[in-house]
Amino acid sequence: MPIKRHKPEEVVVKLRQVDVLVSQGKSVAEAVRSIAVTEVTYYRWRQEYGGLKGDQVKRLKELEAENGRLRRAVSDLTLEKLILKEAAFGKLLSPARRRACVEQVVAEHSVSERFACRVLGQHRSTQRKAPIRADDEAALTADIVALALQYGRYGYRRITAMLRDAGWAVNHKRVERIWRREGLKVPQKQPKRARLWLNDGSCLRLRPEYPNHVWSYDFVEDRTHDKRKIRMLNVIDEFTRECIAIRVSRRLNATDVIDVLSDLFILRGVPGHVRSDNGPEFIAKAVRDWIAAVGSRTAYIEPGSPWENGYCESFNAKLRDELLNGEIFYTLKEAQVVIESWRRHYNTLRPHSSLGYKPPAPEALVWPAAQPGPATPATPALAPRPIMN
Repeated sequence: MPIKRHKPEEVVVKLRQVDVLVSQGKSVAEAVRSIAVTEVTYYRWRQEYGGLKGDQVKRLKELEAENGRLRRAVSDLTLEKLILKEAAFGKLLSPARRRACVEQVVAEHSVSERFACRVLGQHRSTQRKAPIRADDEAALTADIVALALQYGRYGYRRITAMLRDAGWAVNHKRVERIWRREGLKVPQKQPKRARLWLNDGSCLRLRPEYPNHVWSYDFVEDRTHDKRKIRMLNVIDEFTRECIAIRVSRRLNATDVIDVLSDLFILRGVPGHVRSDNGPEFIAKAVRDWIAAVGSRTAYIEPGSPWENGYCESFNAKLRDELLNGEIFYTLKEAQVVIESWRRHYNTLRPHSSLGYKPPAPEALVWPAAQPGPATPATPALAPRPIMN
């Protein structure tokens, strides 16, 4: 026969029965036999529950259960703290990283998947969902890496625009995920600059309103391999962001500025304003008189305020960052050819963020246009940039 296990309430009732029988004059042995247990069991019960009543036993039972729950809670909190401490060495920002962390916690601490997901903030359906990669993942990754190698100063948004032009139907989120997974990054450090503001909160500057409204020009300097200086005169249309011309020479003075502007005025017409800084080549009396004689106006920025010529300064930074910092020129002629090739690439192919990732002056299609084909695993559909030494 299976041994009957008595509940604490039943034990208290039997102990009270023995006390009543003993008070009536019976011996302890006779009273114990009447409750159908041995004397050893009786004395063990008396040591554990002696002097307690039914409601007290119930309360004791509740306290024991509460004590057990508290012990388990303390144990779970300690385990949660340990798990979070181990997972704090890296940020769990993506479901894939959380999924890997949950699997590691389950394997190392022998806890349930439900417990690990609750501690790490991972939904169980997300944990159990197997990631599905598209069939073209490898080809897209190869194209992104190839573009990142070819255009080392482009970010993932500009790379996304170039992929779309090449025939890929992707959004920037997928490109960013692959970009981060492959460890691609563009280091960027911007110096802080003060601003020149009016009392009404508007920036003091002449803003372009249509093409050929405001042109701006500035000088950029570099050196050839023999340490000889070369100068570049950059002229841009502030409205369209197009680089109209880059004159490269060893020396450039006011006469060269007039020569460049006269050619551009004949080809494109006379702009409303020509903006520049206060360099001696730009404020020369000959330059000012000539610009006024052809029907245009000069717009000089305040001394020491290059941000007022922001469009041209931004272009100069892109020219230096994307070409000059990574190119070694051995001769002046080589510099002229490579820089002119880069200018054409900048105008016709390079995506511009302020223009919706479209080039300032895209190349015209020759009729009949060739039918676009599917995206290739490499990037031959993209016109190559000037190769850097």
